[in-house]
Amino acid sequence: MAFINDIKRYYNQSSMLMRLILINVVVFVLVRLLAVGTWMFGGDNLALMQWVALPSDWWLLLKRPWTLLTYMFAHAGLLHILFNMLWLYWMGRIFMEFFSSKHLTGLYLLGGWGGAALYLLAANLLPRVAGGVLIGSSAAVIAIVVATAVYVPDYKIGLLFLGEVAIKWVAIVTVAIAVLSLDAGNVGGNIAHIGGAIVGAWFALSIKQGRDITRPINACIDSLVGLFNGRKVKFPDFNKGSFTTGKKPQGSAPTGRPMGNRPTDTVSEEELDAILDKIKAAGYDALTDEERDKLFKVSRRR
Repeated sequence: MAFINDIKRYYNQSSMLMRLILINVVVFVLVRLLAVGTWMFGGDNLALMQWVALPSDWWLLLKRPWTLLTYMFAHAGLLHILFNMLWLYWMGRIFMEFFSSKHLTGLYLLGGWGGAALYLLAANLLPRVAGGVLIGSSAAVIAIVVATAVYVPDYKIGLLFLGEVAIKWVAIVTVAIAVLSLDAGNVGGNIAHIGGAIVGAWFALSIKQGRDITRPINACIDSLVGLFNGRKVKFPDFNKGSFTTGKKPQGSAPTGRPMGNRPTDTVSEEELDAILDKIKAAGYDALTDEERDKLFKVSRRR
């Protein structure tokens, strides 16, 4: 129980980026443990994956609707989750320099659903794709990568052996690999990658126009959280989907940051000092989502 309590404590104190990574890791470990147990008792360990992977057959999907969510948090193997989580961590940190934790959550889900939608469409129209299943967070992660690249295309990142490279080239190469690999073995996965990329570009372009496509899904999440916490449930207002982004970023060191979903209360000097002390003691990643929002509110105002 102490181990579980440690995980809960770490989750509550972590940023939304680390929470997403933790959820992926926990789901992977639980599925693998169940698979090993099933195999030890003579069962089919691979059959277990069918209950968390997204089926291409519409009838199966109707019987397993939860797979629309579980598939983007489950992975087929250790290298699969390792690559995706490293990718999510590196690109997610850059994404969080310009957007809020709610944007990250909403885009992760929308990117995963965009990949699922394109995969299901292709699986039911193209014979080469039919009959498989979709599993992994790749579409959701690629949505975050492409969104960042479209919003700040000239942001520089350091790559081994290549030096500093504009993030737009990372996104272009990523999407190009997915397109050029459509005739390879993972055709369904590559189609889902393209779907996630489309959602990511849509998000960034909408943000530049003052609209936030993640607001509806975040409003639904807030309502569900409020329901479980005993608060009065408020129905999402989907008409309030716009906000001002401020000056559009230019070059590799943009300063504009979308301010949708920010708290409207003021931040006292005592609260700011406590946040800065926490950063000095444990680093920026130790801040909670509320503390991050307060810090960005103060920095934006000043």
